[in-house]
Amino acid sequence: MHKDFFTYQAQTTKFAAGFEVEKAVGSYIYGTDGKKYLDFVAGVSANTLGHSHPKIVDAIKEQTDKYLHVMVYGEYAQEKPVALCRLLAEATPDPLEVTYLVNSGAEAIDGSLKLAKRYTGREEIVSFKNSYHGNTHGALSVSGNETHKREFRPLLPMVSFIEFNNEKDFGKITEKTACVILETIQGAAGFLVPDNDYLIKLKKRCEEVGALLILDEIQPGFGRTGKLFSFEHFGIVPDILVMGKGMGGGVPVGAFMSSREIMETLSHSPKLGHITTFGGNPLIAAASYATLKEVLESGLMNEVEEKEKLFRELLVHPKIKNINGKGLMLAVNLGTPEYTLEVAKKCMERGLIVFWQLYRNEYLRISPPLTLSLDEIREGCQIILDILNEN
Repeated sequence: MHKDFFTYQAQTTKFAAGFEVEKAVGSYIYGTDGKKYLDFVAGVSANTLGHSHPKIVDAIKEQTDKYLHVMVYGEYAQEKPVALCRLLAEATPDPLEVTYLVNSGAEAIDGSLKLAKRYTGREEIVSFKNSYHGNTHGALSVSGNETHKREFRPLLPMVSFIEFNNEKDFGKITEKTACVILETIQGAAGFLVPDNDYLIKLKKRCEEVGALLILDEIQPGFGRTGKLFSFEHFGIVPDILVMGKGMGGGVPVGAFMSSREIMETLSHSPKLGHITTFGGNPLIAAASYATLKEVLESGLMNEVEEKEKLFRELLVHPKIKNINGKGLMLAVNLGTPEYTLEVAKKCMERGLIVFWQLYRNEYLRISPPLTLSLDEIREGCQIILDILNEN
């Protein structure tokens, strides 16, 4: 399998691990090497409830026995997609009420940009330096790292970039701006959290000029910060909410959500303003519904603050410069990309899976399942500390 992986499957880097997976259950991934590995990454924030959660598995099996794909998105009423959208509406504040289900976070970003342009009739987009929104052409266009974009130009025109947490840049948001798009917590840049009242002031500026505010909650969404969506910590509600990753509990899904008034503009002039064949797939929706229901009813979100506190209490070491982030999305600064990659490699050798941040490789990513126990946190942090002491 290792040989075939590198021979037949397209690669994204020249240094993929090629780790051979046998199975995954709870907080652990089991390799064909006979070892188990404690997972502090959760498929890059995707496995909200850990691996092979029984309620998700049962939901998938139940739906498989009924039917799979039956029609392109938006034509037929199907039980699980409808239930998922209703539960999202019930769990989020007004005016968020209507959800468009798609296949990934990146597609949801593209759809949200189209929606903002369609509703406002404007063309200009404001995004943020060091932001990351995905790798489709639209999502890449509003991502703020030129190194990752340069070779794929031309991208979307009329996109400008401002600095996260810098109110002096608000003047660049004008009556020509269709939307401002940002990650509530900047992910690839090292899990940067907005300063006090920054988002409130940003939303006010958008309202002053008639621009829509799009919040990308693809990483922090679905309980990772102790709230269903992280914007709930900061006193605002976006005009358009984008989600993905953790909403499926391990299956490929994304969505964007808005008011009925705004969302209806995609249905006419022209019709099919956004269309997707497999968005809202009943199998995926069944898994997503089970995930959302468990996140809302299990009490796991109430445990996030305690788990974050334990991580911060344990991960104290002279080689740790600082820890960014909120809840169970933490970025541990080890000083240099080279050292961080070496630590990640050593962790894997000792049975702990960690990763690094896309733009800021000096930061070690910690984004475990919400179901991770306190003892498992202690176990993993001890491995990190042992490696820091030895290397």
